[in-house]
Amino acid sequence: MDTLITIAQFILALSILVTLHEFGHFWAARAFGIRVEKFYLFFDAWGFKFFKFKRGDTEYGMGWLPLGGYVKIAGMIDESLDTGQLKSPVQPWEFRSKPAWQRLIVMVGGVFVNLILGIAIMIVLTFTQGERYIPNSAINAMGGIYANPVARSLGFRVGDKITALNRTPVDNLLAEFGNPSFLMADNKEISIERLTISSKYVKINSLTNNTPGTPMLSPSIEFYHDTIIRMPKNFEELLSKKSDLPFFAPRLRFKIGKVVGGSNAAKAGLEKGDEILTMDADSVVSFFEFKELLLNKSGQTVKLGIRSLDGKQSKAMASINEDGTLGFQPEFYGVENLEKKIGYGLGESVNIGISRSFGLISANAKALGKVATGKMDASKSLAGPVGIAQMFGSKWDWINFWTLTAMLSLVLAFMNMLPIPALDGGHSMFLLYEIISGRPVSEKVLYVGQVIGIVFLLSLVAFTFWVDIARALGI
Repeated sequence: MDTLITIAQFILALSILVTLHEFGHFWAARAFGIRVEKFYLFFDAWGFKFFKFKRGDTEYGMGWLPLGGYVKIAGMIDESLDTGQLKSPVQPWEFRSKPAWQRLIVMVGGVFVNLILGIAIMIVLTFTQGERYIPNSAINAMGGIYANPVARSLGFRVGDKITALNRTPVDNLLAEFGNPSFLMADNKEISIERLTISSKYVKINSLTNNTPGTPMLSPSIEFYHDTIIRMPKNFEELLSKKSDLPFFAPRLRFKIGKVVGGSNAAKAGLEKGDEILTMDADSVVSFFEFKELLLNKSGQTVKLGIRSLDGKQSKAMASINEDGTLGFQPEFYGVENLEKKIGYGLGESVNIGISRSFGLISANAKALGKVATGKMDASKSLAGPVGIAQMFGSKWDWINFWTLTAMLSLVLAFMNMLPIPALDGGHSMFLLYEIISGRPVSEKVLYVGQVIGIVFLLSLVAFTFWVDIARALGI
């Protein structure tokens, strides 16, 4: 049953995304009087389809291969590679008879719909769900902040308790720290309480000491003292430095959540509910402290101290990926009932939803750049249909479902605009050339480009399937 729920969520999300994407092309084509011969959800490979019906000039149907869908536009070289109709005289209802700017709008119609869909879902989720955060009082009670290496270079320490920004008491630390009113201030002061441990020799009189006043070592004394750290003039530059670690973060305790099949975490025997206590000689206190240890030892093999759900402690050897990961999702604890919720009005939700959407697209663009330049291992960074389906989980959670659907819609919009023949971005690239140069790309170039693009995409699909299978088998 769990597997069926996972598959059902994946199929439903994919159906929504594909149908609306293809509708974007369909609507734009019909708006310019272009005939659409087919509109299919999923591919009817080798002619097999679950159903079909015809209305007007268009055949609607559902194929069996859930890797996408398509619309077949009259007078256009597409995935079908059908060039027979191009040998006949140009008809006024064909794609090729229309101005280049109209054809370009048809090509970007699907991407536009996916982009709007992703943003709209993000806005609705923000408006209905608000935002949850851990209040600063709870962060301080849990042991203060994690400070990354850049923060530590400015004088912060892991465990500092932030109390005020420019003398104003803090409640929502991460939001108020990132607020332009603080970041753009000429002078930026951060008030903290810092733990100090004293173990100095002191003069004491002891009934057990025959010589009063003899120096003796007193027990360690722990106390907090107030101090202020002033940010340098180039603070914004330092803050913008690329890092896999947040400048500040709560010191969240964590356990192993979901373990990726075939990952180094799985090979090390880590299971859901396990708690990592040590890595080599270092104690693991919070998630980002652990993340920093992983990054510092990327590509190495380390010894982990583990406590399982039943309380038993053991050791395990684990290999860390080059990108500083093991292959599991953390499950945070210790913040139950401590979170606060912020509600947003419609205007605020629109701003936040748009910002989050383009932030996601930007993150995917950067990740793709790292894969292309070899800085990230494609086999560890990409996910095929199985990997994507697993993200939905075995429980039907509508918030999680719509969040993932929005993310996939935005990723689909981004990926489709890559300048690869057979994708919308490839067609758009040829059309932009036509608009700028004033002459169309030859049919032979379009055909060859389409073939190359299809081969590339099929190879990519095969590779992601192999990645999914390899992870499942632990290869």
